[in-house]
Amino acid sequence: MRFPWPRSLAGQMALLVAMALFVAQAINLGLLLRERTAFRLASAVNPAATRIVDGVEREISTGRALRADRGRVRRMTTNPIASNLPRSPEVEAGLRDALDDAGFKAGRIVTGLHALGDRSDLPRAFRRRFEPRPGALELLIAVEQPGKGWLVVATPWPRNGVPIVGRLLFQTLLIYAMILLPVLWITRRISRPLRSLTAAATAFDPRAETAPVEAEGPHDVRVLIDAFNALQLRVVAMLDEKDRMLGAIGHDLRTPLAALRVRIESVEDEDDRTRMAGTIDEMNRTLDDILSLARLGRSSEAVTQVDLSALVEAVVEDFRDLDADVAFTETPRVLMRLRPTLVRRAVRNLIENAIKYAGSAEVAIRAEAARVVICVTDSGPGIPADRLEDVFDPFIRLETSRNRETGGIGLGLALARAIVREAGGDITLANRAEGGLEAQIVLPRAQ
Repeated sequence: MRFPWPRSLAGQMALLVAMALFVAQAINLGLLLRERTAFRLASAVNPAATRIVDGVEREISTGRALRADRGRVRRMTTNPIASNLPRSPEVEAGLRDALDDAGFKAGRIVTGLHALGDRSDLPRAFRRRFEPRPGALELLIAVEQPGKGWLVVATPWPRNGVPIVGRLLFQTLLIYAMILLPVLWITRRISRPLRSLTAAATAFDPRAETAPVEAEGPHDVRVLIDAFNALQLRVVAMLDEKDRMLGAIGHDLRTPLAALRVRIESVEDEDDRTRMAGTIDEMNRTLDDILSLARLGRSSEAVTQVDLSALVEAVVEDFRDLDADVAFTETPRVLMRLRPTLVRRAVRNLIENAIKYAGSAEVAIRAEAARVVICVTDSGPGIPADRLEDVFDPFIRLETSRNRETGGIGLGLALARAIVREAGGDITLANRAEGGLEAQIVLPRAQ
């Protein structure tokens, strides 16, 4: 299972700071618990060892034996600690080392931990001496003195680090509130203009008047926004210059072509004159395709609501007027918002390809809930499966004869796909199982 990493800058910064604080507090908790454990061990071992050594020395020096019913150190004949009480091996080992350092030879060392409120397991003498303290813990320590019985002492025993954990948790929440809230505020202050910049970059349309993004936030972010606004202006200016250049190229090329068209009328041979006129017409069509492809994205045609079924049927009728074998399946009205001239050209290019390679075409429209599909099918030779995408590249021709009557110049499908993609859709090609090719123009219903 992958951790759901936040996508926003504010979320990532907050998560990183929270993780860093959590790790720091966990290390702090470990150190505190370790220190508390060491302190609890020392507070139990050192006083107990001192009391036992002092008690034995006092017993020797005064000649008075330690008693079993009173005193800080008591001597008993048997081990008074019940076997069911929890033991503390760390205290036993530490106490043995401390007694060895003091020169006291001890036998067995037994410990027992109990709550002071529960005195059923205590010797009678201990029950009389100590007052109950509910919730408090006490550690009983019994040290065997070989041949002389057992020396017994009692020492308070702090509970586990639950209060420390609670205090540390409260401290962590307080630190989170003091650090995370400013971090969230700072990152949101940074990310808000970045989100505005992202939205402006995503919605950038060189055809529309776009207001500059307001420069706000930290200095680095404001510099970035100013750079984007300047880049946006340069891109629009460059595209405007390109449009002016293309217009000049179209004008400069069409003028000599028109002059050539006039001059060929003086050619006496009718066949030569016809071939020359066809060449000039082909050059004009090529020039139109190149200029149309270059101007896509900066079209001067407005988006309007049209009946797509009527538009496609009109294109089919144009081919029928030229005695082309094109069939159209009648379809109910399909209202869509698009650039009709460009879409008409894309449909015409697909039908031209079908007629050029198969001699006939079938056109149908399939309206679906979220999209509209224009299907152009033929019964021609099809296209090799590994070349279905290659034919959309400009100036790519699978027909290698270089005959423009059968192969064109390789711009028809490239122009058609560019038009459809500019409208938010796409074109796909697929070989039919029964032979031939099927071209589909897919347009989204929500324009």
